[in-house]
Amino acid sequence: MVQKYQSPVRVYKFPFELVMAAYEKRFPTCPQIPVFLGSDILQEHKSEDGSIHMVERSCKLNVDAPRLLKKIAGVEFVYFIQKNTVNWKDRTLVIEAHNETFSSRVLVNETCSYSVHPENEEWTCFEQTASLDIKSFFGFESTVEKIAMKQYTANIKRGKEVIEFYLNELISQGITHLPKWTPGLSAGWHPVQACRSGIPCSNQAEQVASQGPCKGETGSHGLVAEPSTPETDKLEADYIERYLGQLTPMQESALIHLRQWLQETHKGKIPKDEHILRFLRARDFNMEKAREMLCQSLSWRKQHQVDYILQNWRPPRVLEEYYAGGWHYHDKDGRPLYILRLGQVDTKGLVKALGEEAILRHVLSINEEGQKRCEESTHLFGRPIWSWTCLVDLEGLNMRHLWRPGVKALLRIIEVVEANYPETLGRLLIVRAPRVFPVLWTLVSPFINENSRQKFLIYSGNNYQGPGGIADYLDKEIIPDFLGGECMCNIPEGGLVSKSLYQSEEDAEMSDHIRLWTETIYQSTCVWKGAPHEIIVEILEEESVITWDFDILRGDVVFSLFHSKRAPDMRQRELAPTAVSTPSSNVQLIDKNWTFGVDYSRVQAPLVCREGESIQGSHVTRWPGIYILQWKMHSSASGSSMARVDDVLASLQGSSHKCKLMYYFEVLASEDFRGSMSSLESCSGFSQLSGVTNSSNKSHSSSLISR
Repeated sequence: MVQKYQSPVRVYKFPFELVMAAYEKRFPTCPQIPVFLGSDILQEHKSEDGSIHMVERSCKLNVDAPRLLKKIAGVEFVYFIQKNTVNWKDRTLVIEAHNETFSSRVLVNETCSYSVHPENEEWTCFEQTASLDIKSFFGFESTVEKIAMKQYTANIKRGKEVIEFYLNELISQGITHLPKWTPGLSAGWHPVQACRSGIPCSNQAEQVASQGPCKGETGSHGLVAEPSTPETDKLEADYIERYLGQLTPMQESALIHLRQWLQETHKGKIPKDEHILRFLRARDFNMEKAREMLCQSLSWRKQHQVDYILQNWRPPRVLEEYYAGGWHYHDKDGRPLYILRLGQVDTKGLVKALGEEAILRHVLSINEEGQKRCEESTHLFGRPIWSWTCLVDLEGLNMRHLWRPGVKALLRIIEVVEANYPETLGRLLIVRAPRVFPVLWTLVSPFINENSRQKFLIYSGNNYQGPGGIADYLDKEIIPDFLGGECMCNIPEGGLVSKSLYQSEEDAEMSDHIRLWTETIYQSTCVWKGAPHEIIVEILEEESVITWDFDILRGDVVFSLFHSKRAPDMRQRELAPTAVSTPSSNVQLIDKNWTFGVDYSRVQAPLVCREGESIQGSHVTRWPGIYILQWKMHSSASGSSMARVDDVLASLQGSSHKCKLMYYFEVLASEDFRGSMSSLESCSGFSQLSGVTNSSNKSHSSSLISR
C-alpha cells in the first residue's frame, strides 16, 4: 500500500529571501539533523539574469534501523537525489527528492515548496508532500515501512526547528532583510552576496512588524505566524494547533487528505474541520474508514435536514417541563457541561405523550447545540475544545425505566448518536447509580463504542463526593445543589408525566408513521442491473426548468434525461412509491417496444456518477410534453473489454448487484429560475451549489458533478 503525506501550510513571518538564506545554511552538512550526514553537488545551473538557480545534490543519510536489517540489505547508508530550483523573480523554491538506494524495491518521492504568503508579501509559506511505496524488501516490508514513517515524521518537525535556528542565527548577525531580485542583474546574483556588497540588510523585520498584523494575526512577533482562519483549500499548521489541537504529522496529513477529498466531491460548503476530525478520531485516523463513516453521516444530515434543527425545532411543552436535562457552565477543562437527571425522567410517560421521534429530535438538537458550544468554548478559553462533558444523575432510577419501548427508544438514540456524533463526548460522569443500573448497563453497553465506554466514570451511592469524585472534574462553584454543591441548577426537575397528556391510540399510531426522515424532501430508491429507476415529469410550458439533486449512496450509476413523444403506461406510474422513508422499488417507464430516436430521444448527455458523489443539475426545456429522468446501473464493460480491478473486487463483494441513491427533483417556471445553477439551493447546510448553465441550440442544461 502506498503511504502518502500532505503537510499543512507552515508560515514564517519573514521575507522569502531571508528564509532562503536560512535554508541554504543546511548544506553541505547540518549538525541539527543527525541523520543527514552530508551532500555533494551533482550539477548546478543559473540563468543569465540570475533569476533561476537550480542545484542537484546527492544526499547521504544514516537511517536509524536495526543492525540486522542493515546487514541483510547490505548497506550502511541511504542516498537520495535532491533537486532544488529557486526562482528569485517569482520568489519560489521547489524541492524535488527521490531515493537512489533500493530504487527498484522502494519508491520514495518528496516535493516541497517555499512561496510568498498570499496576504503578506513579507511572509513565507512552506508546504510538503511525500509518498512511500515499498514493493519488496527481503520479506521485511512491514518493518521497513514502520521505520521509514517513524524517521520521516520525526524529521518533519526537525526541519521546522532547523529553519528557525538559522533564522535566529542570521538575526543575531544583524541580517533581518535581504534584497529582492530585480531585472538586469548578472547570473551570479545572490541576495546574501548582494547584502555583503553594501545593500542594507537590516531593519526590514521591524518595519514588517510595524505594519500591523494581516488577516488572522494577533500581533505577536515570532518565527511562525499566529493561526488564522484557513482558506477554503488550505490549512495552516498554526491554525490546526490553535483550533484543532496537537496532531501528529500523519494525523495532520489524514485531515488534509480527507478535507481535500470532500472539497472535490461535495462542491461548496464542507463540514467544519473539527467535525471532520471527530470522524477521523473515531476511526483511529484511518482515512478510508473515516471517509465512509462521514459520507454516510453527511447523507443522513442532508436527507433529514439536521443542519436546520436548531432553527426549526421547538421542544413541545411536555419536554420543556418533564425532560430533566440542560446545559450548565463548563468543567475544569473548559468543556461545556450537560446535566441529565435521568432518574427523574419519566421515559414511559414521555414516549406515550410524544412518541419516539420527538424525543430523538430533541436529543439531536442537544448534540447540535453541544457542537456549537464547543466552538464557542474554543474561542473563549483560547484552546481547542471539541467535546463536552455529561453528568448523569441516576437517583430515582428503577424498573419503570426498563420499560421495553423506552429501552428500545434509548438504544435507537444511542445508535443514531454514535453514527453521527462520534468523539463529541469528552467525559461521562454517572453518579448515584442504584442497584438496577447494572441491568440497564448490560442492555445498552454493547451499542456504545469502545472509545466512548472508556470515558465513562461511574459512582454508586455517595462515592462521587469523595477523593476521585466529581470535584476532580468540576469546580466546586458549579456543582449542583442536588449533588451537595452550592450552585442552583436551572433545569427541569422532571417527574411523572400526567396521563392526561398521553396521546390517544389514533395519535400514537400516527406518530409511529411520522418518522424523523419522513419530513425530508428526498426520496430513496435502489437500482438493479437491467432494471433502471425512471421518473416521469410532465412539462406544460416550454422553457420550464427541471432541476435535480441526488447523492449516490452505493454503487455507480448512469444518469440520463429523455424527452418522450409517447406517454408511458400510467399503470406503471401508479406503482411508483409515495413513501419516502424507505428505499423504494425501482420504476421503469420507457417501454421495451419504444424505438430510440423515434418514440423518445435523449436531451441530457449520459453522466456516469460514482459512489459517494453528490450531483446537482438543471435542464431548460424547449418543448412541452413528457420528460423522463433515468438512473441505471453503470457497467464498466461498456467501451472496453477489460474490467477495472475495483469493479472486479466490487463484484466479488456482492456490491455490484444493487445501487442505492436518494434524489429530489423540481420543475420551475423560467421566470422563477435565476438562470444558473446557483438557483438550485441544496437543503443541506453542508452543501452549496454553484455553476454556470450551458446552452445549446435545442436546450439549456447544466450539471454540477461533485467527485
